[in-house]
Amino acid sequence: MWIDITQTLTNDIAHWPEDTPFNYEVPVTKKDTGSVNIGKITTSTHIGTHIDAPFHFDDEGETVDSLDIGRYIGEATIIEVYDQEEITEAVLSEYDIKGTILLVKTQRTYKPGIFPEKVPVLNEEAAGYIASLGIKLFGIDVPSVDDIDSKDLKIHHTLYDNDIMIIENVVLSEAPGGYYDFIALPLKIEGADGSPVRAAVRKRGSLNG
Repeated sequence: MWIDITQTLTNDIAHWPEDTPFNYEVPVTKKDTGSVNIGKITTSTHIGTHIDAPFHFDDEGETVDSLDIGRYIGEATIIEVYDQEEITEAVLSEYDIKGTILLVKTQRTYKPGIFPEKVPVLNEEAAGYIASLGIKLFGIDVPSVDDIDSKDLKIHHTLYDNDIMIIENVVLSEAPGGYYDFIALPLKIEGADGSPVRAAVRKRGSLNG
């Protein structure tokens, strides 16, 4: 059974303070047209569960439409790392990480209507470590892999330098630590710096065997 790990997009979902909030409305109604309802969306590309294309933080980086979608389908490990301000190699080395996708669960409960003031962050050494394990996609259940107030986005760049793509704001409340099949395809938006995704996992095995 597939488990949906996507934030539901609602008009009160939390967004980056400087970004366009998500809004869905139905300006064209069946009552008016006699045949159909037609919805309209306005949003940041970094709303809810989303991927970052390298162009998000590098003017020369790939845009969403040029990404290899194979990066977003594969075998994943989900690990639970609670009460850590920094996610280090020492922390990660406690887990048997398999597959090409690593998802880190840092929250016990999820409040999608509240934007966090602080988030746990993977450090540079840990980024190099997961690259050595063959990880090609790193995901976390908060809005950013960097500190919320970061301007240089050091970890975004470090992951990119290690050939690792990024997915943020996954919801892992129904997915305990273990091994999973994973899929989260971005929209094919020409020239885009990011995209919302519909992400899902399917259990393969437990971390405890």
